[in-house]
Amino acid sequence: MALMDLFKPENPDIGHLRQKKDISGLIRALRFRDITVQLEAAKALGELGPDAMGRLLRALKTRNKTVKLGIIGALTEIRSKESIGPLIGTLADENIEVRWQAATALGEIGDPVATEPLKSAMLDPDKYVRYGAAIALTKIGWKPECPAERAQYFAAMQEWKAVREMGKTAVPALLSLLKDRDGAVRAKVVELLGATGDKGATPALMQSLADENREVRWSAALAAPRCAIPMKSLPRGLSKRPQMIKNPLIAGFLNFLLPGLGYQYLGKWWGTMIFQIDVMTTVWIFKLEGDTNSYAVLLPVYLLLGAHAWFIATKLPKDPP
Repeated sequence: MALMDLFKPENPDIGHLRQKKDISGLIRALRFRDITVQLEAAKALGELGPDAMGRLLRALKTRNKTVKLGIIGALTEIRSKESIGPLIGTLADENIEVRWQAATALGEIGDPVATEPLKSAMLDPDKYVRYGAAIALTKIGWKPECPAERAQYFAAMQEWKAVREMGKTAVPALLSLLKDRDGAVRAKVVELLGATGDKGATPALMQSLADENREVRWSAALAAPRCAIPMKSLPRGLSKRPQMIKNPLIAGFLNFLLPGLGYQYLGKWWGTMIFQIDVMTTVWIFKLEGDTNSYAVLLPVYLLLGAHAWFIATKLPKDPP
């Protein structure tokens, strides 16, 4: 038996807990790291049906992501209208996976009451949540009632060809996607805004020139002229991008204190190697020369390395990676 096995908690007997209708025990089982245990516990809770509803809805208020996901999975199996309100509230959860699964659950339950909240979820800053909301609306039987809703639906589904074909009508839906955390999504959105040729996209394109992601900035530079933005305005927008500046004083101080750390701070792969060489060399010199002589030998070297790290930092480009 491995040493770690002595400290590893024994997996709960999900079948036994289900047979006893131990709802609290099954909810606790959702906390186990073993994903198989989590899935089995969620399934067992779902099979208990209405008997588990009260405690499941109370437990849904937990801040534990894993437990929340398991509870939502169980509620999806039960499909009770009693869970619709709490699930709608969970669409505003801080966690992406929880919001995504809540949207999926509402689609599986299939009650039209969730239509408006799910339409709002198609504006979520995360692509997974938007996609889940769009799929859920389809399962409920919702269909876009106007071009704006159709564009929003296609954008949530990332059906970019359909979005492009809608032209300027799709601009409001595309603008909402510029909040997405995924740089690839923002770059695609900027490209599509350029394809519309809509002057109304000018503020968004100028803002995208200052995006932290290189691909987004480049897409904005290519899209801007198509929306009648003068080329002379682009450098001003680009100048607002984040500046990744390494402080030369910090680099120099770190390299003087512990040679190699300053190089690591600057992103140099050989900083670790310099650090290891310094440790071995320092130990050897102290054994050979003693304390006083060793400091006399090492201090000038440390000063030189500190100055070198400072110099490198002053020459680094200011652009973000």
